[in-house]
Amino acid sequence: MFLRGISDKFHRLGRLAFAVPLLAAFAIIAAPTALAAATPVHKIGIIGAGQMGSTLGKLWVNAGYQVMFASRHPDELKPLAASLGHDTQVGTVQQATQFGDVVVMAVPYGALPGLGKTLGGALKNKIVLDVGNPYPGRDGQTAETALKIGSGRATAQFLPGAQVVRAFNSIAASTLASDAHQSPSIAVPLAGDSQAAVDAVSALITQAGFVPVVTGNLDSARLFQPGSSLFLQALSEKDLRAELANGHS
Repeated sequence: MFLRGISDKFHRLGRLAFAVPLLAAFAIIAAPTALAAATPVHKIGIIGAGQMGSTLGKLWVNAGYQVMFASRHPDELKPLAASLGHDTQVGTVQQATQFGDVVVMAVPYGALPGLGKTLGGALKNKIVLDVGNPYPGRDGQTAETALKIGSGRATAQFLPGAQVVRAFNSIAASTLASDAHQSPSIAVPLAGDSQAAVDAVSALITQAGFVPVVTGNLDSARLFQPGSSLFLQALSEKDLRAELANGHS
């Protein structure tokens, strides 16, 4: 009887030992679902609502993102917001910066130094997507500096504290509007120093209907700035990677 009692105890312990890992396994399977449900919806603040800003805003609104457009005259943007629906908002530059998990700079490149000073600490650790291009004839010394040291590195200097990513600047807004979600998908080169920022912008590129192709850190943004062979080129992912592998710049 004594031995039988010991045997029964070990049998019960064995079932418990089996049950504990099984319950743990279910907990591990359930955890990602709970985490996914807690993930906040991305909000995007877009400073500048010209052709590029409005095009990207529309693509992201259609993808389910919350968008706020901003300019020096936000009331003028109300018709655009109303046309897009889905609670698209308008606000000041400061409001859009505070609103967005990602802030898109869709302004003439020459405006960046001024925005950096105006926004100051509000840009600290903020993911900033710069989609503009430096043109000396329009942007003066700011553009000359950018083309000399590289547009990505220059943007980071003009917007201190921000996690800058360069993307979308090498593809015409009209092409983005007409070819989103088409097959084969257009590849969008992007460059940034922060992996978290690059990942966030890569997701935005995908949701807008394109394929992200990371070229490297901000120095590599030279590869698709004005004057490069990749500028204003709408290429498939395969073709863009081939161009990058061949060292085109």
